[in-house]
Amino acid sequence: MTEAATALPQALGDLVREHARTQPDTAAFSFGDENLTFGELDAGSNRAAQGLAALGVGKGDRIAYLGKNHPLYFEVLIAAAKLGAVMTPVNWRLAPPEVAYIVNDCQAKVLFVGEGFAEMLDKVRGDFAHVASVIGIDAGDAAFTDYRRWRDGFPATDPLVPVAPEDDALQLYTSGTTGRPKGAVMTHGSIISSRHRDEADLKDWQKPIPGEVTLLAMPCFHISGTGTGIGTIAAGTCSIVLPEYDPTQALDLIARYNISKIFLVPAAIQIMLNHPRVGEVDFSRLKFITYGASPIPLELMRAAMERFGCGFVQMYGMTETSGTIVTLDPEDHVPEGSPRMRSVGKPLPGVEVKIIDGEGNEVPANTVGEIATRSPKNMRGYWNLPDATAATIDTEGWLRTGDAGYFDDDGYLYIHDRVKDMIISGGENVYPAEVENAVYSHPKVADVAVIGVPDAKWGEAVKACVVVKPGETLSEAEVIAHARQHIAGYKCPKSVDFIAALPRNPSGKILRRELRVPYWEGRERAIN
Repeated sequence: MTEAATALPQALGDLVREHARTQPDTAAFSFGDENLTFGELDAGSNRAAQGLAALGVGKGDRIAYLGKNHPLYFEVLIAAAKLGAVMTPVNWRLAPPEVAYIVNDCQAKVLFVGEGFAEMLDKVRGDFAHVASVIGIDAGDAAFTDYRRWRDGFPATDPLVPVAPEDDALQLYTSGTTGRPKGAVMTHGSIISSRHRDEADLKDWQKPIPGEVTLLAMPCFHISGTGTGIGTIAAGTCSIVLPEYDPTQALDLIARYNISKIFLVPAAIQIMLNHPRVGEVDFSRLKFITYGASPIPLELMRAAMERFGCGFVQMYGMTETSGTIVTLDPEDHVPEGSPRMRSVGKPLPGVEVKIIDGEGNEVPANTVGEIATRSPKNMRGYWNLPDATAATIDTEGWLRTGDAGYFDDDGYLYIHDRVKDMIISGGENVYPAEVENAVYSHPKVADVAVIGVPDAKWGEAVKACVVVKPGETLSEAEVIAHARQHIAGYKCPKSVDFIAALPRNPSGKILRRELRVPYWEGRERAIN
């Protein structure tokens, strides 16, 4: 155990070391019928760290994980953290070319693969430029090294590599404005800053309760999933891990365990509410549902409050801020509705938020502008993209979110629109450029623009506005099927409009807002 583990935690490894010392037999993660205690997590991550070091992984190197949620993902993440190396979880919903791009872009030396992804790996393995070793976590494929056998071949000796708060720890990829995803680099300090604070600084819903259990249902390739797991590690409590969100399994686990907290995106809340068994489950032990990634309609919130009977906390943040920076607390959620329920709440302690105009000047309350934030939670920057980093974070540390909003006179933040063209569908970020690149590669497409339109289930849906080449014919189904070959299914257009020409400004830029107007008429904000 390091000296840092007895003081304030400086790095992710310190969190596990401390709980392994004070409560080694407490479950950190539960998965199916298996429990992974803090003592086992510490020893297992030490062994895996020794194994990674033997494969040539050192401080600053990247490793990657392609798989669904699994407790051993967190064991490997902590192993990398103890070496000063960086974990990059890959969105398993992506198309094979997108997976290959991320693994190559992060320059991963070792790739960990979960169950069910052998076929995808076969399609892209030959494209990897840096991966020297592939290790399977419950992958059931003889072509992979088995994780447990590999790990247990090394001693449970802590590598004790000095790791500082400013060192890189996690690299999550976000959709790209230019069609290529960007790796947002989070440091140990940015991740820990809001997940390990003095109890006096915490709100009631943030305070850990000994023995409490959190359902980890969101994917670990998002900050929502990885952040939830790290949060329960920091609190010394247990996460019940779902491989992926499934409302039937989630209801079973709520009924079976003393689950007190869940983070869900609004679409997942709606799916659970519509489940035929939801009326049979006892939710009396559920204390809080935290939600975010997209706004929630008042009627859906009212139905959820009535059915679940727990406190609700809206969270606003992004990958680039290592997760949540603003919250709307339970006391502001009232069944009859209120103006504040249209807001995302107030900034967390230690987080600065301001509204700026196009020149970066702060604007008064009730004036719409771009939301900017500064705090220890901000990412270090985008991996190997200095220009994109400089365009997002200024020299004084203010990060432009790309969201348009305003503060009211009481300091509540309201999201009004997006400065960027990003679409949020079912909690997933989609940039039009990625979809446009995929659609435009069809030989019959002359021009294309992609927009987000309101959708009752997913919040927003992807729509493609396509100009067909003269003399050609093209169907909606053909466009969608072609896109699916190149990008993940959730990014593909759900509908296609065929139009004569795209609206453009004098410099040739597509005027997406003109295309969006008919679909958003009558709504007070241009997000859903």
